[in-house]
Amino acid sequence: MRDGPSRPARMDVRVTGDDLRTRTARERTQSRLLVLSAGFFGLFGAVALKLATATVIMPMAPEQRQIAPQVPPIPRSDPKGMLAGDFALPQVHRASVTDRNGQVLAISLPVAQVYANPQEMIDAQDTARKLRTVLPALDEAELIRRLSTKKQFVYLARDISPMQEVAINNLGIPGIYFEPGERRHYPLGRVAAHILGAVDIDDHGVAGIERSMDKRLDRDRTPLRLSLDVRIQAVVRDELAAAKDLFQAIGACAIVMDVNTGEIIAMVSLPDYDANDFGRADPDARFNRAVTGMYEPGSTFKLQTAAMALQLGVAHPWDRFSSIPIHIGRFTIADMKSDHFAPWLTLNEVMAYSSNPAAAHVALDVGAQRQQDWLRGMGFFAPVPIELPEAGRPIVPQMRNWGISTVMTVGFGHGVAEPPLAIVRGTAATVNGGILLHPTLMARDGEQPDDTAPLTPAVADGAAPTLTPAVLTTPATAETTETANAASMPGATRVISPEISALLRRILRLDVTKGTGKTAESPGYFVGGKTGTAEKIGPHGGYLKHVNIAAFTSIFPMNTPRYAVYVMLDSPKATPQTHGWTTAAWNAAPTVSKIVTRVGPMLGLFPNTTNPQAVEDALAIPLEPAVPHGYRPLGPGNDPGDPRNQPKTPSHEAAHTAAATQTPRTRLHAARAEQAVPGRPTHPEVRG
Repeated sequence: MRDGPSRPARMDVRVTGDDLRTRTARERTQSRLLVLSAGFFGLFGAVALKLATATVIMPMAPEQRQIAPQVPPIPRSDPKGMLAGDFALPQVHRASVTDRNGQVLAISLPVAQVYANPQEMIDAQDTARKLRTVLPALDEAELIRRLSTKKQFVYLARDISPMQEVAINNLGIPGIYFEPGERRHYPLGRVAAHILGAVDIDDHGVAGIERSMDKRLDRDRTPLRLSLDVRIQAVVRDELAAAKDLFQAIGACAIVMDVNTGEIIAMVSLPDYDANDFGRADPDARFNRAVTGMYEPGSTFKLQTAAMALQLGVAHPWDRFSSIPIHIGRFTIADMKSDHFAPWLTLNEVMAYSSNPAAAHVALDVGAQRQQDWLRGMGFFAPVPIELPEAGRPIVPQMRNWGISTVMTVGFGHGVAEPPLAIVRGTAATVNGGILLHPTLMARDGEQPDDTAPLTPAVADGAAPTLTPAVLTTPATAETTETANAASMPGATRVISPEISALLRRILRLDVTKGTGKTAESPGYFVGGKTGTAEKIGPHGGYLKHVNIAAFTSIFPMNTPRYAVYVMLDSPKATPQTHGWTTAAWNAAPTVSKIVTRVGPMLGLFPNTTNPQAVEDALAIPLEPAVPHGYRPLGPGNDPGDPRNQPKTPSHEAAHTAAATQTPRTRLHAARAEQAVPGRPTHPEVRG
């Protein structure tokens, strides 16, 4: 009986103990869960904070490599065109071409080629009908034929735009695929078409800059910056086209070049073509007359004759030369019948009046070998070094045929054929301090000479230099700003002393103020230059009467030469305003005047209205300079080549034999009897 009540008490103790252990375990589990929850809460909180920071508070910009293949750069507002030179599309690989100010001249645009797998076509007719809704130019019958073949690959269309690609893709036609590509586009059409050239179907250059710089354009996507200024290019083309139409010329060209850097600012050849239609352009339109065309330079070459004579010291401004016609067998070197020159002309008058016989006398004084050496040194025997594969090789007589008749005819610009750019290059070298430059179509960075700098230390405003033998023959020891700038250019070579260059500037200015180039004047710009008219050679040899190549090569401003301007008209016709004349003074020279007047302000040069007379006085040189004391000038009584004193005519062979031992001046005796070189065109009256 005592044991009965005690058993339930012991059971209560056991139950209570189990409950405590369970409760303790539960509490431990809850604590651990709380700690774990707090850990997860902190971890997810940190992740959430990081995400909020990266996407909302401080979002991170995606890397360019992540989005470039899909998303092109977002255009920025650029009202002044400052970013044009950096314009490039990520979808294309060929670099764009710009002018010196960043204006795009050539650019590759993204396109697509559409092709199909006919084996995957469900309904060829339905597919062709749908494709024509996007590409209406396609031939539906031809499309059906292509899509019905057993082939697995056929082209349907080439060079479609991205919008057309999206539209075709939205049609949902199975078996239609796209191949990415690019197409070259020339936004300005005809502007600089001869310079830019073209590319083939595979985007490889086939002409112009596209060809010469093909590897550079494919390798480096940085835009290629040319020296051209499209504003100047447009003005020059406008004026040249107007002159070509007015005088009904069959062709024309014009060049503007920086004489201190060699940069080509404008180069126009007419007729021209749209660069986007290179393959369909007429061959005559694709012909670049500025670098490929070969023309007798005519009297523009007298500048080289005068330059070599002065530089070599064989002639001076006060020396006189006979203007009487020269008879060579049955041929005659003479001036125009309307010219009434004095029998003897100073070198300055020879240049201003453009006398052919007198220029021939000057060339004889230089002599054949020195004439050849000079022309070779000035680059007239080789293609002009320019970044155009179309640059042609000049046509010059063979050295073994360079007889005395050749010396004379070359002296006034006949018997050789040169590209216009070669004439511009040679003209620049005579006025920029005597530096022969490599012309270039690539923009050159660097400061230009100060426009306010004096012409030379000896030719400052209001102080004309004295024409002493020392000034004409002593080598320069100090360079002007523009000379130093030109001498620092790649490939630059000194060919003329600064003193002779300064003298030639004044002689060229004289041709505009008192000579044949009066119509080239542009008030305030002090233009200097030389006219040149050569009778054109016919298809069967021989000169064509009254069919001329009229050209004018010029520099402005002559007090601080900056730019060369050249204009050439091929076979111009006379008009009532020209009174029946087709020479350069009536057509090419006035065109130069119009170009200079319009492009001067664009180039940052404005007419001098402050002290024009002082500049004119500094540039002035008399037509008949006084002879320095102690000098006996060439001329009457001191000229073995006086045609009135010529001896009996020797034979052709004897003339060449005697030429080897005679002085240059006495060679004129032999020249009187030398026949023209066989096969060369005859030289009738030649208009300069």
